[in-house]
Amino acid sequence: MDSQMKLAKIREKMAGEGVDAFLVTTYLNWRYLSGFTGDAGQVLITENSSYLFTDSRYTEIAAEEAPDFNVVETGVDIDPLKDALKKEGVRSLAFEKDQVTYANFERMQERFEGIRLEGVSRWIEGLRMVKSPEEIALIAKAQEIADEAFSLASRAIRVGATENELALELEFTMRRLGADGLAFPIIAVSGARSSLPHGQPTDNKVAPGDFLTFDFGARYKGYCSDETRTFVIDPLDKKHEEIYKVVLEAQLAGLEAAKPGVPGKDVDAAARKVIEDAGYGQYFGHGTGHGVGLAVHEGPSAGKKGETLLEPGMVITVEPGIYIPGFGGCRIEDLIVITESGKEILSGSPKELTVIG
Repeated sequence: MDSQMKLAKIREKMAGEGVDAFLVTTYLNWRYLSGFTGDAGQVLITENSSYLFTDSRYTEIAAEEAPDFNVVETGVDIDPLKDALKKEGVRSLAFEKDQVTYANFERMQERFEGIRLEGVSRWIEGLRMVKSPEEIALIAKAQEIADEAFSLASRAIRVGATENELALELEFTMRRLGADGLAFPIIAVSGARSSLPHGQPTDNKVAPGDFLTFDFGARYKGYCSDETRTFVIDPLDKKHEEIYKVVLEAQLAGLEAAKPGVPGKDVDAAARKVIEDAGYGQYFGHGTGHGVGLAVHEGPSAGKKGETLLEPGMVITVEPGIYIPGFGGCRIEDLIVITESGKEILSGSPKELTVIG
């Protein structure tokens, strides 16, 4: 979807809400609409105009990246946004209420006196759920980088290596292979710490008989990937083997359920049923999946309350897990894109049980 199509859809929402203009103050949302990658800015959309406000550090790059927008320089002693509202005759202004603090809302009321302020929710986030072919290609490239880096960095896994060392090796390798950076801080947890679904790496050392879980993603040209793999450090015992088998079966069930026309909660239910039937339901507390794009966590949800119907172009994760305090945990996560006929798995790392000696 190009910039003009995105603007047309926003203007449809403005007409439906009965407002004259829409103010976008969230970084990922103004980037999505305009293509501008600078970290200081605001976008104003009216019936016939589109403005991008930024300061002198970014005006040159903004003009290059956002050709469909009128780039206006901001400054300490001027208020070009207020001037634009007056010039456009704006009497009602929609804003992103989920992203504006109450203090900022009070300032907006004072600054835009005489203009009716209308808080709206998820106008742009709703558009972002369905990816264009170009966006999917960038996500797939991010995933390709992450998979290759994981294959290379996994060679550093050994008894005595620390979680921090392994996470750093993976991060460095992703950057060396072309990632802009990390999609999110790498999770690398071993032993009893692997029961922490979002545990951050420490100087804890990998030991024999550990689960070792990595949750990682690359960012490429602004777009994210997301994947989780779990190893066992030799020796393998029956409990490790059983838990891994259940999680893998649950993950495959979730993948099987992921298809166009079904709500995200059906993906969750399919995976969760396998874990509950195996007697581990109390040890799976999070949702089975979430959307991925410019943000690593965005719509749609594939959790218990995921009502949004999956449709072609949506990119989601499928990531059930079992986490037993004091023992450890296991999660397996793939990144997939919903297609007309089902889904395509973007993740390329092997996920059969691997025991590292």
